[in-house]
Amino acid sequence: MNRRHFLQHLTAGAVALCCARPLMAEKGTARAPNIVLIMADDLGYKELGCYGQEKIKTPNIDRLAAEGMKFIQYYAGSAVCAPSRCNLMTGMHGGHAYIRDNFGMKKPAPNRFGGQLPIPETIPTIAKTLKEQGYATGCFGKWGLGPQGSTGDPLKQGFDHFYGYNCQSNAHNLYPEYLENDNGIHELEGNDGGLTGKHYAPQLIADRALGFVRQNKDHPFFLYYPTVIPHLALQVPEADLTEYKGLFPETPYNGKSYLPHDTPKACYAAMISFMDRQVGRLMALLKELNLDDNTVVLFTSDNGTTHLKEQVDADFFDSVGPLRGLKGELYEGGIRVPLVARWPGNIAADTSSEHLAAHYDLPATLADIAGASFDNATDGISMLPSLLGQTDKQKAHDFLFWDFAGYGGQTAVRMGDWKGIRQNLRKNPDAPLELYNLKQDIGEQHNVADEFPEIAAKIEAIICRERTVPEVEKFRFGKYGNTTE
Repeated sequence: MNRRHFLQHLTAGAVALCCARPLMAEKGTARAPNIVLIMADDLGYKELGCYGQEKIKTPNIDRLAAEGMKFIQYYAGSAVCAPSRCNLMTGMHGGHAYIRDNFGMKKPAPNRFGGQLPIPETIPTIAKTLKEQGYATGCFGKWGLGPQGSTGDPLKQGFDHFYGYNCQSNAHNLYPEYLENDNGIHELEGNDGGLTGKHYAPQLIADRALGFVRQNKDHPFFLYYPTVIPHLALQVPEADLTEYKGLFPETPYNGKSYLPHDTPKACYAAMISFMDRQVGRLMALLKELNLDDNTVVLFTSDNGTTHLKEQVDADFFDSVGPLRGLKGELYEGGIRVPLVARWPGNIAADTSSEHLAAHYDLPATLADIAGASFDNATDGISMLPSLLGQTDKQKAHDFLFWDFAGYGGQTAVRMGDWKGIRQNLRKNPDAPLELYNLKQDIGEQHNVADEFPEIAAKIEAIICRERTVPEVEKFRFGKYGNTTE
């Protein structure tokens, strides 16, 4: 590095430090804030008490909202697991992201799952950015962005530690035969892949996440906790199931696509309440370690509630409220998700925000919190001004964008109050645009594309401009793998 480049580097570092200092000064410490990002799996927009849920108890997450900020118009990056997680990690929307669907890789051995298509090693991620800032980084839960040893391995994407399900297919059983532990395998003796077993994986994962906090209490840490709940299969310890057993009318599920369960409604509610208790344990630990005031905690979901009604009755639980659609669809119910943020002394308590944002805004936001900046190629915009109540300083998106290869192929645009969506693109690449005014029609029931051709044309132009075709397209139906839930 020559003298000129050295001075440029030094100046950039000083600017970043100055940007970070006001937040740190308000905390009365020079230590950067810890960051905890909790992501539920297939949790619907209205499946938390703080968003209007009436049948399922979530007191700990509700407390997060009461002590922080709730986002009303926040979106997942996609309508299923892997692409949504890719958007969240890389800061790229669906039109630019490498992963557009749940691509499953071949199994390396009969008793092992293959994992999902790996993101390239060169792609920037929020974990890499925070690690470069001196953060200890840990991922505990479901990864889905590349098998162990691949370029997408979480240990190659900025995480110091990983424990949980690397492969989404393995996560279809919450009493699995094994979990991944960094570069190794944790064999779970007493689990045979059935409905129950000795080790409930969500409990093991939560315990490891709390252990990571204890281990790194003396320096800044980034805890990414993508819990596998409430994704199917329906499984929960009997002690947790008892809380809801007998409360709801039940039709036993016979196990056509996932493991069977006699009381699916009670089990689903119990799974969400189990997850909520782990959030409560985490918050209690932060207080115990005197880290509470200097820790930013965010809670969200990867996409909407599952569409498999025999197992999860979204109508009964009013899982998405007035929204149309469920998991796998780019209608609002498939992609609008909760986002709760808490940071004492910085985020005002019991507040809400109508700011339009999506998962691909989180890398820029978390980097901003840490006093850094995320990659210049990101499609995201930092939400930190909104979190701090500085709405006059908040930059806004011209539009939000989704390109989802699954469930027939779909793309969508949110532009102000307008929402455009195109479906069945595999069979018909020129499928007509559906247009909805969400301010007047939150349920997306009235297609007004013919009434507002100029708005429709603007959205069509955005789709044409933003939707690229990545090299990954060859994996969709090729010999390399197949799509998985």
